[in-house]
Amino acid sequence: MERFRETPRLPSPTPHFTHTLAAMYTHTDTHDLRHHGDAEVRDEKLTDLAVNVRAHTPPAWLRERIAASLTGLAAYPDGRAARAAVAARHDLPTERVLLTAGAAEAFVLLARALPVRRPVVVHPQFTEPESALRDAGHEVRRVLLREEDGFRLDPEAVPEDADLVMVGNPTNPTSVLHPAALLARLARPGRTLVVDEAFMDAVPGEREALAGRTDLPGLVVLRSLTKTWGLAGLRIGYVLAGPETVAALERAQPLWPVSSPALAAAEACMSRAALAEAEHAAHRIAVERAHLLAGLAEFEEVRTVAAAEGPFVLVRMEGADVVRERLRSLGFAARRGDTFPGLGPQWLRLAVRDRATTNRFLQALDQALVMAGHAEGR
Repeated sequence: MERFRETPRLPSPTPHFTHTLAAMYTHTDTHDLRHHGDAEVRDEKLTDLAVNVRAHTPPAWLRERIAASLTGLAAYPDGRAARAAVAARHDLPTERVLLTAGAAEAFVLLARALPVRRPVVVHPQFTEPESALRDAGHEVRRVLLREEDGFRLDPEAVPEDADLVMVGNPTNPTSVLHPAALLARLARPGRTLVVDEAFMDAVPGEREALAGRTDLPGLVVLRSLTKTWGLAGLRIGYVLAGPETVAALERAQPLWPVSSPALAAAEACMSRAALAEAEHAAHRIAVERAHLLAGLAEFEEVRTVAAAEGPFVLVRMEGADVVRERLRSLGFAARRGDTFPGLGPQWLRLAVRDRATTNRFLQALDQALVMAGHAEGR
């Protein structure tokens, strides 16, 4: 690296949160909610920092389990063993588990199957929950978390009359991990609380997880196996919820929604050895994330959300849209931030990668900032 400078970080959360509660969605909204990180790397040979799937996965043992399932493709999928494995992993009865074609399917099922009247989505977060609700004809209200507060949630900002609340933990794209006790305050009779824990298995010890809790009314937890295990192309995730909610969602599913290879992967990823491997990967990601944040701190043009706990970090810089294009010319793909409600064109999301890749990226960022017109020493 050529430059070693101190950078300001986002301010620590203030004692009193001030949030913006957006009005109902209107068609003047400019965020492209259907844009996702895969669009940044499609059809081009770029080093991928745009997609939050762990690199060098799936591992050989998992590929072998998936390959072994191919001999049974003549039979219709039977999800009983995989469902039982997920239930055992979270110490739940099977009637509280629903297997889905990735977490994205679960958002569609929730939007279509539940009698929702006043849904609220906490942003910035993964945009598919709002897209699914709007596609199902719902008017969606937004709670926008603020940079000034470190993108942390104040439960009092959520409208009391909301009968569906959707929030991520750790949240994509901010990488903020909300305390479980704080999220639990959002649960109440007559409300469905959906917590997207797609990246929770990338957090060491899965601290602050709500998966497995049965004491909170209306709690729905979503999990994905595509991120840690590199199975985005296979589509496998699951829902943990009360039996009535699971039954309602299952009725909205098409027949055989999860393929036999995906079911084999789900069962395999619930084993004790697989969980230990995931935990090891989570610790390694934490180390590599710290290295990435330290490198970003050398650039005074770059501000980071320092409280990152997921396998990605959110950064802010002036002219980020131009910097992103310069990075592409240097062989790196970063996720644009302007498609997330609550963010704008000055934001980028960066996936955590191994140290060698991060070092090459930081060198490219140095060049991109110069190419984009950022002056030295500012």
